[in-house]
Amino acid sequence: MRVFLTGATGFIGSVVAEELLAAGHKVTGLARSDEAARTLGSRGVAVRRGDVADPEGLAEAARANDGVIHCAFGHDFSKYMEMGETDQRAVSAMAQALAGTGKAFVVTSGMTASTPGRASTEDDPAQTEGFAAVRGRPEDLALAASKSDVRSTVVRLPPSVHDRGGQGLVTMLVALAREKGVSAYVGEGANRWPAVHRRDAARLFRLALERGFAGDRLHAVSEEALTLRAIAEAIGEKLGLPTRSLDPSDAMGHFGWLALPVSNDMPASSIATRESVGWRPSHPGLLEGLRGDYLD
Repeated sequence: MRVFLTGATGFIGSVVAEELLAAGHKVTGLARSDEAARTLGSRGVAVRRGDVADPEGLAEAARANDGVIHCAFGHDFSKYMEMGETDQRAVSAMAQALAGTGKAFVVTSGMTASTPGRASTEDDPAQTEGFAAVRGRPEDLALAASKSDVRSTVVRLPPSVHDRGGQGLVTMLVALAREKGVSAYVGEGANRWPAVHRRDAARLFRLALERGFAGDRLHAVSEEALTLRAIAEAIGEKLGLPTRSLDPSDAMGHFGWLALPVSNDMPASSIATRESVGWRPSHPGLLEGLRGDYLD
């Protein structure tokens, strides 16, 4: 299959490209700089110059390929809402370009469903208001495309997609621990996050492309519920720093904008995903990585 991949040089997209190439697919990656183009070329990925802020260019690339995987997303969290608006325009443009074709369209989302007291499942809708709308609205746009003969699926990523070199939001917790000399959590630290190794996540993106059903949500979750206290303790143990509980009133002063996600309880299940596309995560867990070589 000829696959157009956005975010092809990113932490996750780069291993998605590897996974696709190993499976025999031909991959064209979006590159907005000469450096990105050279990197893709060296990896056997065809290059399409452009940017996710160019909807017309994305639509043209989508039409020229047999399937699309959309992994690109900005990293400037001071402009988080603007990044969400850019993502909505990108998803909308590619969905419209693929309408009536039956082609696969795999879109990246996050764990935004609100399910107090239980793990979220693939059946739970995304939130489309407030902070969560940044991921929730593009997700809904992608799934709505399934009604226009697009085999659209959404892969929801947890707060920590991890490997040596990066661990999602946990990378920021590590940086804060180093900066402040303490690895902290809020209250009892009993609130939970899901996690997945990035190579397991990459395999799920490929399976979504090959086997995903139109309108499906898939959860890239290998570990359903790691407590924030356990994560903080693993960071502290590896860095040789004390671990400390913070009163909720002190969370913003310590964590800044991370205070909300660090205080959230968001366990998530992937039972339906495993049954739907035959996904079987096999790589090491987050705590094992943190205590191993992730932070060396």
